[in-house]
Formats: sequence, C-alpha cells, structure tokens
Amino acid sequence: MNPIIRPARLEDVFGIAKVHIDSWRSTYQGMISDEFLSNLSYDRRAQGWKETLKDPQNGVFLYVAENEAGEIVGFVSAGPKQQDDPALSEYKGEIHAIYLLRQAQGQGTGRRLMEKAMQALFESGISPVLLWVLKDNLPSRRFYEALGGVYLMEKPITIGQQNLLEVAYGWRDISKIISSKE
Repeated sequence: MNPIIRPARLEDVFGIAKVHIDSWRSTYQGMISDEFLSNLSYDRRAQGWKETLKDPQNGVFLYVAENEAGEIVGFVSAGPKQQDDPALSEYKGEIHAIYLLRQAQGQGTGRRLMEKAMQALFESGISPVLLWVLKDNLPSRRFYEALGGVYLMEKPITIGQQNLLEVAYGWRDISKIISSKE
C-alpha cells in the first residue's frame, strides 16, 4: 500500500473522524477506559474537524493519507503550539494529532505524514516543533524517537475520569525530517 498524502478537504471530515476514533479505540485499549472509548462520537469528531477546515485563519495544516480505493487511512494535523508552557517556550509549532488505522501502520505512511506536516510548518517559519503522546503509548513513542524526536518532559492529563501522563517530544531542527524524504 502506497497511500496518497494530500491536503484534507471538507468532504474528508467523516473519513478523518473515523480514523481518529477507530485508532483511539485500537491504540488506547487498556490505557483509557472502555466506557470512554465506546462513547466517542463520529459525528462530534467530524464536526470538530469541519470547524478546523472551515477556519483558514487558524494556521492549522491538515493532511490525509488515502489508499488506492480512495479511503482515508490516516491523517496529521499541525500548526502553532496549542498550549503555552513556560518550560517549552522555545517550541513554536506542534503536531496536534497523527493517527493511522491499524492496517496502515508499519508501512511508512506515518513517516510520510510527519514529513508533510513538518514541511508545511518549516515553510511557514513555525519551528521548533513538539508533540504530546500518552506515556504508556510505547509504540508511538518509539516511532517519534526513530524520527529524531527528543524527550522533553511529561505532565498529567485527564481523559474522561482518568488521570494519565503524557510526554512531550521535540524537534529543534525539523529540516532533518524533511531532508530524510526519499
């Protein structure tokens, strides 16, 4: 599978929402309560992505990975840093979300999505870049480390009724990810 990476369009919001929720349910099973995961709503998530796409002033870059059948199998959202944390003040950009369906993982699609997002941030002068990932999400943490992400810090986060920890990874020189493209 060699998906096409392209900018998201309004008609993609339900495909993006499906990837977002389905990947949460598969990735976070055992980390986040089953009750919380089962109550996620495709419609609410699609509405959120629709609002993101309809606001050209928000500075968000949203790309999808589309398979040969035209189905969205992954996406990445990136833009200005969402939270102002004094410990991370040098970081101006953030990968807000990157998710792939399980069947699209391990084939280079995640790397290509990250490269596309980093390229958009770089061209917009938004650098350095960070992202947050649940501390217990070891496969994703290894993926970010393989892309050169450096552990920065951790902080508590509440999802539903659960108190969890998330870890920040950072890239001071995002040109290295962009230049690694084949």
